[in-house]
Amino acid sequence: MAKILVVEDDLALSAGLCFALDEAGHLTAAAYTCQKARQLLKTDQFDLVILDVNLPDGNGFDLCRECKSSAPERPVVFLTANDLERDELNGFDLGADDYITKPFRIQVLKRRVEAVLRRGTAGSDCFDDGFLRLDFQALTAARNGERLSITPNEYKLLRLLTANAGAVMTRRLLLEKLWDSGGNFIDDHTLTVTMNRLRAKIEDAGHPYIQTVRGMGYVWTGAQG
Repeated sequence: MAKILVVEDDLALSAGLCFALDEAGHLTAAAYTCQKARQLLKTDQFDLVILDVNLPDGNGFDLCRECKSSAPERPVVFLTANDLERDELNGFDLGADDYITKPFRIQVLKRRVEAVLRRGTAGSDCFDDGFLRLDFQALTAARNGERLSITPNEYKLLRLLTANAGAVMTRRLLLEKLWDSGGNFIDDHTLTVTMNRLRAKIEDAGHPYIQTVRGMGYVWTGAQG
């Protein structure tokens, strides 16, 4: 069971979302304004925030920034009628875990909420699917039983991707979080080179792990390609 805050100013939609999520075994709270959402976030602990972009007294993007600033590990899912690419990219750049545009089917939303919650609770210290094994604590990696030589930057990249499996990690977000061991920032070209080199190390024809999302960034697919 997860405790979920639904920030949506359409009262009928909010009630429907809360009902569906409560029926799925979660505990929900509703806020129709940014002000109410801020009050609830200060007084209660939530495992997930579902957030509309356009609210009567503010901007969902600003509220997302505040959420991620106070609790970076807490997932945020945008739910909005804005289907413009720049809005979607902005949401992901702010750290959103998913971006769902209206209209949507409630069963699809429930599945995507469950996927985001699984990513949030899954341990990120190790990834092992029988072919690829990554141990972020010991900093070891093996592909099909053979030890891999992975650089510190590649481990950082792998940890970011696996910890957010299924979610698009934008190039901008990766560039902000990824820097070399000397503290120097990585530029866009170096990110591309690092990603290509990493793919060559961990993947083969039957085991693709990283998918390029054109114009946006990358997503860890877990060899489901």
